[in-house]
Amino acid sequence: AQFFQDLLHQLGDTLDDGDLSRVAEHVFTWQAQAYAGAGNWRYPEGPFTPLRKPLAAAKVALLTSSGHFVAGDDPEPFGIQNMIQTEAIARIDDFLKEEPVLSVIPRDTPATQLRVRHGGYDIRSAQADPNVAFPLAHLRAFAQEGRIGELAANAYSFVGACAQTPLLKRTGPKWVERLQAEAIDAVVLVPV
Repeated sequence: AQFFQDLLHQLGDTLDDGDLSRVAEHVFTWQAQAYAGAGNWRYPEGPFTPLRKPLAAAKVALLTSSGHFVAGDDPEPFGIQNMIQTEAIARIDDFLKEEPVLSVIPRDTPATQLRVRHGGYDIRSAQADPNVAFPLAHLRAFAQEGRIGELAANAYSFVGACAQTPLLKRTGPKWVERLQAEAIDAVVLVPV
């Protein structure tokens, strides 16, 4: 409540002088507070393992829950061809009951060939710049700069608003096997 009250004050001042920087600073400050606050973000018994080699020698893959796919390779949720975003939003409850479908996106796919559809978040920023939720261009640049050893041949995306039990028990483990078969050393996970 305090965040929104202060935000309204900041917006009022911005209307007076046109300076948007105070709004951005306000949002940044509160976001930092949220991440720095007390929480149960530690999972010592989790499946995380340290890298066995330096990142500059590692083969890295990208996996997002952003709902990206390549033009012409639509995952066709519920068998619907060319589902539009407004329908995805209207059917969010249906998505939440379905097992996720993994979209395979070759690493050299140009941004102009990427599409995104997801009923669980506002996709406008991801449409304007796919790297907001699908940072493939940044990973390609890291590989060229030698920050990572190699970018995997494919990146992957799915609609994260999905049935969680099948994701954890069936789909996710299959995806892990796929990544292991590709000799992936590390995966950049981008949840939305």
